[in-house]
Amino acid sequence: MNWRIKGITQKILSTVPGGVSLNDLLQRGVGGLRDFPEHVASRVIDDWLVIASYMKELGVGLAGLSYMEIGTGWVPILPVCYALAGARSVATFDLNRHLNARLTLRMVALLEPLLPSISEAGAQPLSVVEAAFADLRASATTGELFRRARIDYRAPANAALSGLPDDSIDVVFSNNVLEHVPGPDIVRMMHESRRILRREGLAIHCVNPGDHYAYFDRSITTINYLTYSDRQWAFWNNRLLYQNRLRPVDFIRMTQNAGFDIVLQRNRPRAELLSKLPQMNIASDFDRYPPEELCCTSIGFVARKP
Repeated sequence: MNWRIKGITQKILSTVPGGVSLNDLLQRGVGGLRDFPEHVASRVIDDWLVIASYMKELGVGLAGLSYMEIGTGWVPILPVCYALAGARSVATFDLNRHLNARLTLRMVALLEPLLPSISEAGAQPLSVVEAAFADLRASATTGELFRRARIDYRAPANAALSGLPDDSIDVVFSNNVLEHVPGPDIVRMMHESRRILRREGLAIHCVNPGDHYAYFDRSITTINYLTYSDRQWAFWNNRLLYQNRLRPVDFIRMTQNAGFDIVLQRNRPRAELLSKLPQMNIASDFDRYPPEELCCTSIGFVARKP
């Protein structure tokens, strides 16, 4: 189906009473949550294990640390994984309260076959992880789950104004979130992260700077939105699927300008996009970026507080 239908539909939903709730329902029925077991497995294997691997590469153990997540979403998969890996605590922030209680409890059950991977990533004995899982599995409500998992869910709440004490967090992280946040708000989040992180604390972010409409409409590329000027894109952009169109270098610069040192960076342009780029009419708003930045639709990076 044409991506413009999704854009217009979400734009309308973003302005009517109950539109956000209806959009959440559509996501569960025809969107990214329609195959929930696959969604959970992918979030663990493709997302959390990648973040955990960055920490391992830097020689940082997962257990015993305090974490803050930016962007909880419908189910707190990453915070629960950190809890199973021995986190001391996880504070997770969401600007809007999207969390679904039924799916959250179902998610915990779906983690059982992934416990060996969580055990290995967290350098925890499998028996310890299995015992923690059994404890979480016994939760009858999300409130009970969060208490057992040492998760502090805050929504609606602004991660740029967390209210957490100075120097109280070891790791701030986000996954597929920053591409949906306006640039000035990202700047504020980075400064807030630096405030709450302990000395040498880490900010870990995995970002998908690609056109998310391409997941709905397979006829367009993941940089299709770069063919629209800022003025044109303002029409197609919407609050329910806001896309800032920032490139990897922008996220790195904002992080460095907030006083962080970049200690790990993983991003590279996609070959198929580089080959198509000469035939695409990229908007002049993006003339300042080299082809490698335009054609990169994934970046993971770790920043350290000096």
